[in-house]
Amino acid sequence: MKEDITKIINTIKILGIDMIDNAKSGNPGITLGAAPIMYTLYANHININPSDPTWYNRDRFVMSSAHGSALLYATLYLAGYDIKLEDLTKYRRLNSNMPGYPELNKTSGVDYTTGPLGEGLAAAVGMAMSEKYLASTLNNIVKKQRLINHNIYCLVSDGDLETGLSLEAASLAGQYNLGNLIVLYDSNDMTQDGEITKSNKENILKRFDACGWQTDFVSDGTSVDKIDKAIKRAKRVTNKPSIIEIKTIIGKDSFNQGTNIVHDKPLSLDDMKNLRTALKINTGKFEVMKSTVDKFRNLIHKRCDKNYKLWQEYYTEFKKTNIKEVQNFVNFIENKNLGFEFNANNFKIQATYEEELRESNSKIMNIIASRTPFFLGGSSDLFSACKTYLTRESDFTSKSYYGKNIYFGVREHAMGNIINGMATYGLIPFGSTFLKYFDYQKDALVSAAIMNIPVVYIYTHDGVAISEDGPISSSFEQLTTLRSIPNLLTLRPGDINEVIGSWDVIINQKRPTALIISKENIHILGGTKSNQVSKGAYIVRKEKNKLDGIIITSGLELTTSLIIAEELSNEYDLRVVSCVSQELFQETDDAYKQEVLGGSAKIIAIEASNSMSWLRYTSQDKIIGIDKFSTSGHPKEVLKALDFDTETIKERIINILKK
Repeated sequence: MKEDITKIINTIKILGIDMIDNAKSGNPGITLGAAPIMYTLYANHININPSDPTWYNRDRFVMSSAHGSALLYATLYLAGYDIKLEDLTKYRRLNSNMPGYPELNKTSGVDYTTGPLGEGLAAAVGMAMSEKYLASTLNNIVKKQRLINHNIYCLVSDGDLETGLSLEAASLAGQYNLGNLIVLYDSNDMTQDGEITKSNKENILKRFDACGWQTDFVSDGTSVDKIDKAIKRAKRVTNKPSIIEIKTIIGKDSFNQGTNIVHDKPLSLDDMKNLRTALKINTGKFEVMKSTVDKFRNLIHKRCDKNYKLWQEYYTEFKKTNIKEVQNFVNFIENKNLGFEFNANNFKIQATYEEELRESNSKIMNIIASRTPFFLGGSSDLFSACKTYLTRESDFTSKSYYGKNIYFGVREHAMGNIINGMATYGLIPFGSTFLKYFDYQKDALVSAAIMNIPVVYIYTHDGVAISEDGPISSSFEQLTTLRSIPNLLTLRPGDINEVIGSWDVIINQKRPTALIISKENIHILGGTKSNQVSKGAYIVRKEKNKLDGIIITSGLELTTSLIIAEELSNEYDLRVVSCVSQELFQETDDAYKQEVLGGSAKIIAIEASNSMSWLRYTSQDKIIGIDKFSTSGHPKEVLKALDFDTETIKERIINILKK
């Protein structure tokens, strides 16, 4: 048996090395050093069914150390996922299912897209929170339910744990006692630049212990028996997350083992020959012994098939339960159905309605939360400022995992990645903070856009909302950056009608979204229509006779634009277009774009942001925006200093129209 284990581990190593050699790029160090960890996890512990890779109650695995993708793919192939040997030859090739870093929905068996170090760990925390939330919520309906009860495993590297993000995530996991999370730490004391001691002298396990984790240590990363026992101990600890530090040798058995040279450079031909000899692998490149593959797959089948069968039998009976809440869960698991319909046309707002837009947004969010158990989220210590606390719901705590309000603390970076992990379960999670702090989350938004998951980033206090704090708190450049991220919807509604329309898009389209909400007091605007938001842009104020100019705008500036259009109505006949989402507008056909912005009239863009994102609709000289830092002062004073007060904007519009 021991000889069989060695053959399987060595086959994983060689396949990974062949992939890296074929691609002429990759990371052989982790492939050779951490293979025993991956073998032990997949052979003895992780509960999966490679024939049903999206089985809802499977254990999840996140490769936070994404540079170990070749190691992961080799393991998944041998485990029996829908990966052919030929696929491995296309590692890092265009349009293959073997991308350079793991990607969700690209490779069978990959549960999350990883890349930037630390993000996978934070996402794994989010997955653990989702499992706890769904299991606890369902348990309130069906006592001692067995539908949702699984673990989340995550492989991290020294680099992962050097990031500040990893501390944010670890702290929150400990706070919530996430006993379903087990982290395997590939501790090889080496980074890309050399020994870890050059940049870090921390005792990692003491750090995690301080965060409330169960910690363990394996001195020999080649010992399957020791790794196996450590994982068993971790699985028995259910009241706190676990981390196992496993001492490995980077690039084990290669010429440059134990050095950073082998971190991210393919091995030489001589080293490849040496490695095959050292590992006693006699097969050619991308060749494997069928008996070795069969033994690994049989280990997994023997351990997991019974669990899968029992769950399927339980689920079959579960679906027969004639309880509405149970059927909602069935619909959710099978179709990602939220169990309610959100239709913007069903909302009727009085003409006298007026309040801060963040209060309007809060009302809509609370309505959604009251109608579905699959909507929850939190804030980075800004519930009271962002107005995103779900007032009718309880808090997510270690004693009430069914709570919908998550206190992330001042951890924007972790929050962004955690809600991404939660969204992979089909939930619609949200995280809220000030627009200024979007930068902490940019990589998380990019990952969400790549995965196309239904996550909502809520950003309040845009424009000069916190101008008293000075230029360091300005956020004028953020909208341009958000709009530059492919497949991310950026929604900036101008009143409650458009807030309703924005949530209609969020709930029904289930796309990664940044929702920008003003803190200003706004009354309902004449001409706004919630059911038009899905088009991205629409005409709010139509010209009466001869069209003299078109103002295209968004958010708070919609109010300003409508006021100015009325004040200039005796001189100029202006159309006002609300562009809630440039992305949605770009998706409409040319005929609709022509209907909204067509003709020979000048198009003037007005927005309290950088001018760059409006260049697709007009020229630089017709954009009225903010391209410089603000200064500390009252909002009205700051707007005047920035030449963005109503009177100055009106003068600039007149000058543009006169040219």
